[in-house]
Amino acid sequence: MTKKTPLITRANWADLAFFFGPLLAMYLIFYVFSLGFLMYTSLYRVNISLAGGRWVGFDNFRLLLTDGNFLTALTNNLVFAAVAIFAGLTIGFFIAVTLSTGVRRKGLFYAAFLLPSLMPIALIASVFRVLLESRFGAVNETLRAVGLEALAMGWLIEPSLAYGVVVILFVYLIGLPVMYYTAAMSTINTSVIEAAVLDGAGTWQIMRQILFPLLRATHMTIIVSTVLMTFRAFDVVFFSTQGGPSGLTEITGTYVYRFSTSGNNIGYGSAAALLVMIISLVISIVQYALSRSRT
Repeated sequence: MTKKTPLITRANWADLAFFFGPLLAMYLIFYVFSLGFLMYTSLYRVNISLAGGRWVGFDNFRLLLTDGNFLTALTNNLVFAAVAIFAGLTIGFFIAVTLSTGVRRKGLFYAAFLLPSLMPIALIASVFRVLLESRFGAVNETLRAVGLEALAMGWLIEPSLAYGVVVILFVYLIGLPVMYYTAAMSTINTSVIEAAVLDGAGTWQIMRQILFPLLRATHMTIIVSTVLMTFRAFDVVFFSTQGGPSGLTEITGTYVYRFSTSGNNIGYGSAAALLVMIISLVISIVQYALSRSRT
């Protein structure tokens, strides 16, 4: 019998170590160490110098869960997620189906809807902030120039308007749902749609009764990815409203940033970051369980 050659030889191990070593080192530094730092400091009351910390146990978490501002930020996360999910499952689905029917110049439309999601979100939010600035913003200046000065408002100052601006921003980033639906529809057996057309089904019936149910797995992907996106949407809020006015549009990301940069109690900010991470992890686990059950 001929002796089998090992799949991974000593030379292979050296090559793997050379290739994966830097990646593993970065992972240990930026993920494992950071997680350990959050878990450690969340149990202390300590300032930004990390000197003279006082053990407080789970008091930071208890204060966090009784802080109305944090609960408002968490609620805003869920509200913005609900708006973005609704927009993705309705507007995004409709756009993807429409563009998949062979509409003329669909490449231009794809670019219009996908580019905002592919560009740096901080840039988009900053542009929105400049456009809606109260005194010299392009929107108010245009309204004044055409004689509609009464409609010029403090878009980022008045509470209801500022909240609406953030909602519009999340709806504006609809490109990813469009991309998910477009990719999923390319795998659908067209004979199903052809049979429905022969049976006299209209466009609305095909979309609602055939395409939408067939894309159930894509719906789940969009829902979970959108929820997780809102928990990472620090730049959307920070570069548009900075969480104002009076914390009305604040989300968990800006809440954690505000406490972490204040320097008064790093432990409290670590507890908030750790709790948000746990919530995101639970959402991911639920999504995985639901996907497995459907499969």
